[in-house]
Amino acid sequence: MKYKLGLIGYPIKQSMSPWIHKQFLKRAKLEGDYSIQEINPDESFAEEIVRLRNSRFDGFNVTVPYKKRIMQYLDQLDEDAQTIGAVNTVVCRNGKWMGYNTDWIGFITSLKHHYPSIFQNRRSKILLIGAGGAARGIYYGLLKEKFTRIDIANRTHSNAEAIAELAGANGRTSIMTLKDAENNLESYDLIIQTTNIGMKPNVYDMTISLSQLHGSSIVSDIVYQPINTEFLYQASQKGASIHYGHTMLLYQAQYAFELWTSKKVPVDDMEEQLRHKLEGE
Repeated sequence: MKYKLGLIGYPIKQSMSPWIHKQFLKRAKLEGDYSIQEINPDESFAEEIVRLRNSRFDGFNVTVPYKKRIMQYLDQLDEDAQTIGAVNTVVCRNGKWMGYNTDWIGFITSLKHHYPSIFQNRRSKILLIGAGGAARGIYYGLLKEKFTRIDIANRTHSNAEAIAELAGANGRTSIMTLKDAENNLESYDLIIQTTNIGMKPNVYDMTISLSQLHGSSIVSDIVYQPINTEFLYQASQKGASIHYGHTMLLYQAQYAFELWTSKKVPVDDMEEQLRHKLEGE
């Protein structure tokens, strides 16, 4: 069997997903290809979906701005993706399209790989910065791992509240302003920056000041271009442990590939390779 895989989104010409999945195909000793299927928002999305269906893909990834929009074109939806409200992986089998979300699994798997100690205490205090789709997926993953103390800092209170509703009646999530988060950073064991602030070309932008950061904290940033964001650089200067965003990208891809092929490819040595690729080395 020769697998036909791809990625839809816009803009995605600089995506690292083709490199990652071609490595996976090679390691799994499978034939196939992974192609970019860029869909300009000015084009008819419905027509592009018809084209994709006729192209007989075995599976494809979905990235911004289509993670929500794709859902109406799917035949089935995984329970996790339905709860999160976003799909980043589609499995095409027997003429049916099934939607999944592997972003949250990618984050949790990467965090477990690098900082297993944080999972030894489910009462560790966690701060999410931002309340977009990525924050919702990560919050969902942390709930699945039975963490009970997850706070959200965001400019728009209502967006954060909508995420906190995932915890139900037993939730212990405080919603706060970015300024309040700045002033209380020393109380958190894990701080996760989930917005695109600090991404190229605006590499010196930051969501909050880290002046009150405690050196024993773990600080994560899902931005991976650049790898060492200003947020992570300043956190490391404070003595904090660092969790890089490109590792989430790699592990979510690992699970997507497993959904398509039933093959779980080991990726440990690929973290450093991906880092070099992203840094242009």
